[in-house]
Amino acid sequence: MKNTLLILSFILPFLLTSQQILPENERARVVDEILEDRFNNLLPQLMDKTDIDMWILISREYNEDPVLRTMLPAKWLNARRRTILVFYRNKEKNTIDKLAVARYNVGKSIQSAWDKEKEPNQWKRLMELIEERNPSKIGLNFSKDHNIADGLDKTDYDEFIKNLPSKYKNKVVSAEQLAVRWIETRTKREMIIYNQLVAITHDIIAEAFSEKVITPGITTTTKVEWWMRQKVTDLGLKTWFHPTVDVQRTSEELVGHLYSFSGRPDDMVILPGDLLHCDFGITYLRLNTDCQELAYVLRPEEKSAPDFLVNGLKDGNRVQDFLTKNMIKGKTGNQILAKSLAEAKASGIRPAIYTHPLGSYGHSAGTTIGMWDSQGGVMKDDGENYPLNPNTVYAIELNTTITIPEWKRDIRIMLEEAGFYGEDGFRYVNGRQTELLLIPRVKLHQGN
Repeated sequence: MKNTLLILSFILPFLLTSQQILPENERARVVDEILEDRFNNLLPQLMDKTDIDMWILISREYNEDPVLRTMLPAKWLNARRRTILVFYRNKEKNTIDKLAVARYNVGKSIQSAWDKEKEPNQWKRLMELIEERNPSKIGLNFSKDHNIADGLDKTDYDEFIKNLPSKYKNKVVSAEQLAVRWIETRTKREMIIYNQLVAITHDIIAEAFSEKVITPGITTTTKVEWWMRQKVTDLGLKTWFHPTVDVQRTSEELVGHLYSFSGRPDDMVILPGDLLHCDFGITYLRLNTDCQELAYVLRPEEKSAPDFLVNGLKDGNRVQDFLTKNMIKGKTGNQILAKSLAEAKASGIRPAIYTHPLGSYGHSAGTTIGMWDSQGGVMKDDGENYPLNPNTVYAIELNTTITIPEWKRDIRIMLEEAGFYGEDGFRYVNGRQTELLLIPRVKLHQGN
């Protein structure tokens, strides 16, 4: 019995996490249900708001338009041959046609509109569909300002224009606003699911930054990174970037921001007194998370982190508060950034803000609020003028530099949490870190 309990104590944390995660067939069902809701309810609204009544997406196998890729049913891992999707919105009749110029239906929502035996030429069939509907605007996915909305390749663009009747050529417009809104907007059901995604992310970080994984004086930062990567794989999930773990301690000088992402020494042994930082995200049900949290490695006889680190985390939370209170509908990323930085600096904080949209992609489309190397604001081709819209998710990513006299140096408090901006304002998707994780966890019943 004792051995059984011992085994359960090791596997129970894994079971508690893994039981939240759906098997593949259930994931497919959920993905397709969400897609159907987005096509039938969200897409008509977005087409009306962006004043585009026909949206055409064209992709070839293994060279998917990043927007079209989010529209494929769960069983389609890639586009097939040349996949052409046509969405036509008739606002007066309150209808939306969802058609595929393909030999087969694209999932349940998008019906095949091409019989190759009747019309062998795919482009000619597309032109027939256009002429039958006579749209006012034809949106294509080309864009200078938004990379995710620039998925139409030159070959397909040239073929489309060559086959398009002359009377429609002046109706072709960039669908960048529609594409970005499609990528950035989250539905109510997606937001229910998003809470679980971020909770799983937090759980994995909490386990990684614990005595279950880290033995001070033995375990290296690289080992923790690969443990996190393996944990995600074992749970049947994916990461959209390789996890990173870095150390700040008394004997190290403050280095550039790139240190956390590139140039860090491999296999740094984790020691008592270290401040650990991780950057970690998962992909599940076609949504992504992105999270940075901090942990402190207790020295012998310590039962809590030093006050200067506790207060440093509070300063990081204050920067978050300055940012999120300035997230107001219609404000551009540069406007939000400038006001937040000015207010934080006026309070005596040394902040840096580089918050990005999060959702269908890790670095997704939408309102960019600074970049780590563009604290004066981003340029136009990075979405400078794109306003904040409701029902969108962001990685609230930032840091503040603090001086620690005890260490005779500056350090950065780097934080990142998923946040949702809705009609009622801002909220964190699954909370935020307000206390340092301690390694090992304090066991008060043992006096240590």
